[in-house]
Amino acid sequence: MRTTIAIRSLLFSFVLLVFSHGAFAQIGVGISVNFGPPALPVYEQPICPTDGYLWTPGYWAYDDDGGYYWVPGTWVEPPQVSFLWTPGYWGWGGNAFLFHEGYWGPEVGFYGGINYGFGYGGVGYEGGRWEGGHFSYNTYVNHVNTTIIHNTYNTTVTNVSETHVSYSGGTGGVEARPTSQQESYANEHHVGPVAAQTQHVQAARSNPELRASANQGKPPIAATAKPGDFKTGVVATRQAGGEYKAPPANAARGTEARPGNEAPPATENRPENTTEARPNTGNHASEVQPHKFTPPNTGNASTDKKYQQQQDKLAAKQTQDHQKLQQQQEKEHQQAATKNYNDTQKQQMEQQHTQQTQQVEQKHATQQKQMEQRQAPRQTARKPESRPPAEKPH
Repeated sequence: MRTTIAIRSLLFSFVLLVFSHGAFAQIGVGISVNFGPPALPVYEQPICPTDGYLWTPGYWAYDDDGGYYWVPGTWVEPPQVSFLWTPGYWGWGGNAFLFHEGYWGPEVGFYGGINYGFGYGGVGYEGGRWEGGHFSYNTYVNHVNTTIIHNTYNTTVTNVSETHVSYSGGTGGVEARPTSQQESYANEHHVGPVAAQTQHVQAARSNPELRASANQGKPPIAATAKPGDFKTGVVATRQAGGEYKAPPANAARGTEARPGNEAPPATENRPENTTEARPNTGNHASEVQPHKFTPPNTGNASTDKKYQQQQDKLAAKQTQDHQKLQQQQEKEHQQAATKNYNDTQKQQMEQQHTQQTQQVEQKHATQQKQMEQRQAPRQTARKPESRPPAEKPH
């Protein structure tokens, strides 16, 4: 996926994705980077703040302006009883690192084989389990005050790997593939990150100290007791997970990443940049950019809250569109492999996918523009100045 800065500057600035209930497949959210994230830092887990909260491990996210930044691990209240968290992960997609968003569901699915620790050893989750409508914590890997929280047990957990590698596949990445059972989990009913997690990511993104370029892979805030609270219950990084290697000066998001000295593909013919805002499209639903919206700032807290709810609702609906389309496209790719499509058939399928993706993004761009226009401050018409009546000639 290639995205020029000129096109991105014409799109409305966004907030992070808000996933709605009813999502059905873990997908790449459209963020692709041509160099992998830093190693996972080493840190202690803050104490669980209250009964019923589940641990969500920290990870490296990416932003065009600041590059990779650390999203601290934190305790989160799940969206419903019996749901567990499947962490997101970076995976090599053949020509770029793609981020696959995490989700809540009845089972823990595939998360790239990444050893996030605290029960997330790369496969499944051994940090706790639901029993009779209550979550029971494994104190072997979780920091829990047992004088307050009594539903605990202690079972030894052996980490699958001691590596701090933060991505799956590619050169130096974790070698892992989803099992058929894990794939079935991804197709079960599940939901995306809750609002508290979204706000947590936003807070991390706006903190310059959490950028890898500033902390060299050793973020000062490694984990928090509650999402979005970077002042109380904060845990610092004990040590970096590995040597931090800054990306090359010409590294940019959206360009195709190629291992080794593989020759770049022939330059594609692209339309020149214009002042017209175009939808943020890719060839597939997995390659589109995250849908974000400009946070409302009308000066009226009540109005801003109302507008934010409208934005969140639209963002959730657009995310569902992406998920459904990607699920459909991935299914067609699997069918093509099973049926041994020839080159012509493959080309026709890819052209169809490109058209589908562009149509969805065009619709989303229109929806977003209409939303911005509705929420734009309205100028009240100025009343004509009152003037004294003209004097009659004598």
